[in-house]
Amino acid sequence: MKDFTRVVLYTSPDGSAKFREEKLDFPEGGPDAMLSRLQPSSGYQVRFSPVGFRSQFHCTTIPQYVFILSGEMEIGLHDGTSRIFCPGQHFYSADTLPTGAVFDSSIHGHWSRQTGTNALVTLFLRSDEPLN
Repeated sequence: MKDFTRVVLYTSPDGSAKFREEKLDFPEGGPDAMLSRLQPSSGYQVRFSPVGFRSQFHCTTIPQYVFILSGEMEIGLHDGTSRIFCPGQHFYSADTLPTGAVFDSSIHGHWSRQTGTNALVTLFLRSDEPLN
């Protein structure tokens, strides 16, 4: 595998949510079945969001991978940027509220919404991975 990147939704030093991309390494396995390192996790949830779903601005409470199983999910940031994730795609959601901060919807977090004509089904995999 040449390059595999994961999209990370994180909290920047100024408290706002941002996106970045990171290369994922595959140091285990062999040429026919390359594996990343085993990542610690603590459970998962599946969420169904009907057509028309849209959240308010919020922060991620516990870092987690979000896998799109069906439908499309758009994530929007305060700076006006957004990304749409389709079935088979994922991102690492780690835009937690900064330590000691009180949530302010004009500064912190992101919004999410279902897009397209199909309901959104997502798998949230809780991560025990420390974020750099």
